[in-house]
Amino acid sequence: MRIISGNKRGMLLETPDGMDTRPTSDRIKETLFNMIAPYVYDSYFLDLFAGSGQMGIEALSRGAREAVFVEKDKRAIACIEKNLNKAKFDDDSLLLKTDVFSALNMLKNHSVFDIVFMDPPYNKLIEKDVLKSLANSPFISDETLIIVEASLETDFDYVESYGYSITKEKLYKTNKHIFLKKA
Repeated sequence: MRIISGNKRGMLLETPDGMDTRPTSDRIKETLFNMIAPYVYDSYFLDLFAGSGQMGIEALSRGAREAVFVEKDKRAIACIEKNLNKAKFDDDSLLLKTDVFSALNMLKNHSVFDIVFMDPPYNKLIEKDVLKSLANSPFISDETLIIVEASLETDFDYVESYGYSITKEKLYKTNKHIFLKKA
């Protein structure tokens, strides 16, 4: 796994050992960041279920103002810390070592995020609860782009009832990205 573009282009990143995380492939990450490129520079980026931290680190490499990483797994946290240190992004980031719902409560006084990326465990409907929590968060605006990585089978027919609209859907062989904004 590597940083695809930006001032740290080509830097190799570590991934946590074990099967508890599922790093986004470089190809899918590149496709995603090419799609959101106009929104990344000078943005506040929230990386939920951060794993290795590669998505937030990619955003920082491409000029994001700040990335906030949320992760509760100890091995993944250690990996994020190593990757941030290696890329020298410690001063541009905040790592919240807790579950997503506690972190969302901790962030209530944070600046509005421009991009929220989440990659929760597949097929457990966790994204549904997170989207419900985000719907009334003070750090989410009508302009915030929310991206959910999910299995192909994951249904998002409920998002309108939470006040979101799907602006785009990108399907891959094994998963998909859903792009949401407040309706």
